[in-house]
Amino acid sequence: MDVNTASQSTTDEQMMDILLVLDKEKKTISAVKGVDENGELQTVPPENNSELLKFDRHGDFFSNFFSNMMNQLKNPTRFNFFKIPKIELPKIEPIIRDNFNHPTPENEAGIERYRVTPETVKQEAKKEQQETQTQQQPAKETGATAQAPQQPDKSKYVIDPDKVDWEALKNFGLSKEQLEKAKALEPMLRGYKSPGAFTIAGNYNSAIMKLDARLSFRHDKDGNVVLAIHGIRQKPELERPFFGHEFSKEDKANLLETGNMGRIVNLKNYITGEMIPSFVSVDKVTNELVSMRASSVQIPDEIKGVKLNKEQKEALREGKGVFLENMISNRKNPFSATVQVNADKKSLEFIYPNAKQSQEQRQKQEQQNSLVTSDGVTIPKSISGIELSRQQQQDLVNDKTIFVAGLKDKRGVEYDAYIQVNHDKKKLGFYSDNPSFDRSAVKEITPASKNRTQVAVNSEGKTNEATKKVKEPLKKGQDKPTEKQKTKQDKKEKQEQTDKPKQSRGRKR
Repeated sequence: MDVNTASQSTTDEQMMDILLVLDKEKKTISAVKGVDENGELQTVPPENNSELLKFDRHGDFFSNFFSNMMNQLKNPTRFNFFKIPKIELPKIEPIIRDNFNHPTPENEAGIERYRVTPETVKQEAKKEQQETQTQQQPAKETGATAQAPQQPDKSKYVIDPDKVDWEALKNFGLSKEQLEKAKALEPMLRGYKSPGAFTIAGNYNSAIMKLDARLSFRHDKDGNVVLAIHGIRQKPELERPFFGHEFSKEDKANLLETGNMGRIVNLKNYITGEMIPSFVSVDKVTNELVSMRASSVQIPDEIKGVKLNKEQKEALREGKGVFLENMISNRKNPFSATVQVNADKKSLEFIYPNAKQSQEQRQKQEQQNSLVTSDGVTIPKSISGIELSRQQQQDLVNDKTIFVAGLKDKRGVEYDAYIQVNHDKKKLGFYSDNPSFDRSAVKEITPASKNRTQVAVNSEGKTNEATKKVKEPLKKGQDKPTEKQKTKQDKKEKQEQTDKPKQSRGRKR
């Protein structure tokens, strides 16, 4: 077998998908092998390469197999299925396992696109059929002469497909058909890298080259289209200058942790000498450093249902990560993640942190978004379960009074209060009446007077003569037991007296 044939075989292998199954009863993850005559699922370990059932990613065999399998299974609801590209198997399998043991919105969002159900398979098969019919549909005839097949719209491409030397690609064991089959041609013509890696091989008389790499098309200095090969590295090269930029300790830490440097730096174009403000990221497949002009980024007003404020947009333009909560996925599931510009993807990306990182990121962002008075009093975003509007926060900074209804004490019972910054005590003050007009004439309490007893009992554990025997939390504005509570307490005391053992007086002598 020559080098090109071997390369094609390896590349075709990488284009295959593996069907993983999560057995919710046995709590195991395996690769599907088939279904036996008794309707039981046959599986093998994912690392068992010789017995893995592989599917052509773009064929219709999978949809037929999956539909028949679901009809034969005795208990299909016991299983969750995931169709995963073979090359991504080592990365995705641990995420599926971790999500089963410790489900999180981040993990769920990460594996959602691989999940398959009878409904998703039907939709995918229908889409493939429509695309095939569109491609094969003959052009309408005018008289006796048929029109030429419709050509692709070249205006949407950065690379003109007619200028690609397809014969030269064969030297690397590649063909146009292979790129189309792997759904890599379209993004490559748009100026992006291939989504996945290919095995590249070539015979140069005295040397044979073979490596795994992502591919892209580029223009050389004469305007010709050439193939760029982005080989896989063991780690990013951060100790050497990158287009004139020396990476700081913080730059290196950010690139290794998130894949993005997190700020804009000037990179030198060695041909023109121009210094270009740029984002820098790591290609997470190849570990190659990639840059993108900062001027080319477009920040939307809304991301997955969450509207961005001015501060968030500015942070994204500067390359910083912004943590967004309660975004809505395509399957209508809420999720939270850090959003940041990725130079390799030439767009915003979602970064899913672990639980501890999520909490730290949330606290950090809340501090950044909080308002602070001139003497250092921090204005919170919420008080006792009630979220303050930006205007209310600003009013407190400007020494104005706000009225907040529906605050909750520690027992969960509501109360109302006027709130203003108490500069003497360096904290927020709660008042029974609006203190804006005459502070000296208003007695400060926590909270308003009508809720004083309620909060003292529920939140502070205090009692008075009327409430000392009340065991239940007081309701909003309540300062003494209700008739029902009083009757219940009297009945309890009477029962305690009845059950109390009589004291022995001893035997008379």
